[in-house]
Amino acid sequence: MNLHRLLQQRAGAQRPLRVALIGAGKFGSMFLSQVRRTPGLHLVAVCDLVPARARASLARVGWPDAQFAAASLAAAQAAGTTFVGDDAVAAIASDAIEIVIDATGSPAAGISHALACCEHGKHIVMVNVEADALAGPLLARRAADAGVIYSLAYGDQPALICEMVDWARAAGFAVTAAGKGTKYLPAYHQSTPDTVWGHYGFSDEMVAGGDFNPQMFNSFLDGTKSAIEMAAVANATGLTPAPGGLDFPPCGVDDLPRVLRPRDAGGQLHHAGQVEVVSSLHRDGSAVPRDLRWGVYVTFAADSDYVRKCFQEYGLVTDPQGNYSAMYKPFHLIGLELGISVASIGLRGEATGAPDGFRGDVVAVAKRDLQPGERLDGEGGYTVYGRLMPAADSLACSGLPLGLAHGITLNRAVAAGQPLAWRDVSAPDTQAARFRREMERCFAAELGIRTPATPT
Repeated sequence: MNLHRLLQQRAGAQRPLRVALIGAGKFGSMFLSQVRRTPGLHLVAVCDLVPARARASLARVGWPDAQFAAASLAAAQAAGTTFVGDDAVAAIASDAIEIVIDATGSPAAGISHALACCEHGKHIVMVNVEADALAGPLLARRAADAGVIYSLAYGDQPALICEMVDWARAAGFAVTAAGKGTKYLPAYHQSTPDTVWGHYGFSDEMVAGGDFNPQMFNSFLDGTKSAIEMAAVANATGLTPAPGGLDFPPCGVDDLPRVLRPRDAGGQLHHAGQVEVVSSLHRDGSAVPRDLRWGVYVTFAADSDYVRKCFQEYGLVTDPQGNYSAMYKPFHLIGLELGISVASIGLRGEATGAPDGFRGDVVAVAKRDLQPGERLDGEGGYTVYGRLMPAADSLACSGLPLGLAHGITLNRAVAAGQPLAWRDVSAPDTQAARFRREMERCFAAELGIRTPATPT
């Protein structure tokens, strides 16, 4: 509650936190709009594969041209301005940078940048939840070994959920469930970039007039993004997925304590201590009243007569027995809130959520019957979607992680609705794939799980 005061102190001492942003897309642009208004932060560098795109983003959010005209990182640091370039590795290696933000959205890029941060002693804010779901548990270990902080990104839903879980536990409550809301129907798992706009209700005119990426939007719709984000939450909080993954029960904010309690207590959870995503639609497509589509929640138990009485006295909404209640945040501001992570790392030495185990994984599942020789097109595409699984189950069946299911070729048929395994594809020989396989071996050994042979 005093980050702003600490930031002001750094500004007054002319010792701002020195930051590099990698990726100037939507999330990065939202951060750019706020960082100039935040005391104690100096955005020394913005790196993007297309520097002109980064400059356009800076101009779009209101930066004057002179503020991002520095000729080098050193010049930007000295003048208090910002350098724009395409060499993220050089920025990470530079003494001008303390904290790196990866907002690329590419799992391979995120892994590469995180490992470079470990090598050069830089803290990293992993906006790139795709990379975190793919390899975050091992990346966080590498960061700790290197003496740097690896953090989820505040403003994105996983970090906000982690904060709510921490609040409940620090107040002495047992957390029953935590997660977020989304728009979901079972048929959405088969959605493709060709069908996505109809599900959202966007007209051709709206799509033509906006800056919309159909594959990205489809990832939110087909369940993939929910699976990715809940894997991140599970790995950072100790909460775990149900054996079948996400159930997406229809639920509004007033029904959270009733729905998100264990089945043996009258709710819909497989177990207490579960991650779950609630739908803003009933299965018939009708709207759920007071939905949580844009927000996050935590449910928790009283577990004593006295606390149940307190719930009643202070007007908390509970289940019919008065034992379970909930807190929720109806909205999240995405990159507009990202500065909280930067300040927390730089001023308190604390991550805003980070994996401390491997509990949830996201496995690629066939959207339709797939044939040998087909190339997978990854998150939000035409061929696969991501399903949340307990990590132990994923390891035991050698599930193909969704984060690697892009640009690789099937070597055997997979029926619609079936999870893919490493044996079903021609495994890529990339840094990301090698690092992921190392993580699988590491955690399988720790968990005592015998896994099927995987490609080497």
